[in-house]
Amino acid sequence: MPIDPSVAIGAQLPAQEFSWTSSDVQLYHLGIGAGARPTDPKELTYLRDNTPQVLPTFATVAATFHVTEPPKVSFPGIDIDLAKVVHGSQSVTVHRPIPPAGTGTTRTRIAEVWDKGKAAVIVQEAETVDADDAPLWTTRSSIFARGEGGFGGERGPSDKVELPDRVPDAEVDAPVLPQQALLYRMCGDRNPLHSDPEFAKAAGFPAPILHGLCTYGIVCKSAVDAMLDSDASRVESFQARFAGVVFPGETLRVRIWREDRRLLISAVAPQRDGLPVLADVVLTVR
Repeated sequence: MPIDPSVAIGAQLPAQEFSWTSSDVQLYHLGIGAGARPTDPKELTYLRDNTPQVLPTFATVAATFHVTEPPKVSFPGIDIDLAKVVHGSQSVTVHRPIPPAGTGTTRTRIAEVWDKGKAAVIVQEAETVDADDAPLWTTRSSIFARGEGGFGGERGPSDKVELPDRVPDAEVDAPVLPQQALLYRMCGDRNPLHSDPEFAKAAGFPAPILHGLCTYGIVCKSAVDAMLDSDASRVESFQARFAGVVFPGETLRVRIWREDRRLLISAVAPQRDGLPVLADVVLTVR
């Protein structure tokens, strides 16, 4: 079905009611590489039984953590083959530190549909509240659908973030385990692009790729550890554009610049000539 922006834009998706436990938080943190320093007290705060601190990027998986079926890209006015879709961008704003266990309701709408010519970009905005209807977090995300453009819509804005022309304040190398995608998919994203070699080849990749949101979480944690003394409660928001793929077994190089209440960040794959994997990355500090 071709994209119909007149139907899609503004459409409200079914509300999602969900709950999470401290074990879910621990598994998420393991999925993005926590525990690599297993005797470091600060590292272990992500993995404490019952009371782990919670990275704000957990918000991207909380509502779908226990899903075991591959996702479908089927919304009002939009129906796209999953093999054509990659994550375009993601932002999370946490209105207060995420508790280690809780109940939430997420309400999502299609905010924008952009026509990039050979591809379409679908933007979703979501608000999540707790059992008392108090705000927990707000997200905005986009997906990039190859071959779905050309429907006559607007191209959309460019939100490029310029990095400072100086040496970064911190540089971190974050190894990605060979089995990282297989572990991260336990957090509710069962897209076979990240686990099935044949599906990945059919989608145009030589091998399964790491989930973009796993890269997103790894980079956020790297910045929190390097610049915020491993204190996730100091993060107000985190945003990034997915600029390239990561293959399990690679190492990410994360460079960080402090600029007032913001951390400006780049993430590249040094084994592939420094190709960017995340761009326009900004972490806002409380």
